Amino acid sequence: MYQAWNLILATAEPVLISAETGEESGGIDLLLPAPEELIAGIIAFAIIFLVVWKFALPAVKKTLEARQDAIRSELAAAEQAKQEAASLLDDYKSQMAGAKDEAAKIMAEARDAGDAVKADIVTRAETEAAAIKARASEEVAAERARVADELKRQVADLSINVAERVVGSSLDSDQQRVLVDRYIDELGGVQ
Repeated sequence: MYQAWNLILATAEPVLISAETGEESGGIDLLLPAPEELIAGIIAFAIIFLVVWKFALPAVKKTLEARQDAIRSELAAAEQAKQEAASLLDDYKSQMAGAKDEAAKIMAEARDAGDAVKADIVTRAETEAAAIKARASEEVAAERARVADELKRQVADLSINVAERVVGSSLDSDQQRVLVDRYIDELGGVQ
């Protein structure tokens, strides 16, 4: 590359005539500044370098450190938030498992309570049915006895009426009843 640069400078040597001296200048003199300009440039560079070194560099450094601290704190906060989220997720999962277990327990208790109520209702219904059946049997027996007594009285009255007509005379009604009851009892024993 150095050789290419020299070649470019050698072939493109323009000829300049200095206004002060009237001489021609060329080649490398065109690239290099005058010594006074070079010294002024070095002094200006040194001043700017010192100002930047003294004032700008600490400010930039302070800003960069503040930025790094902010990033570190954000990273720490993000890590802490991540850990809290993981902890909350674990808590949530354990609560969900507990809730599922509790729901299953409640369902089992409700099923058992329903079965117990069903069994109680069936038992109560059977007891009431047996009581109704017993009452009905007692009522039927009482009604049968009442009807039998009523029939005996009616038969006795009819027999007395028939006997009075046949005999034509009136017998003592108490004696007739006793006779008819005895006759009916005898007929009842024959069956």
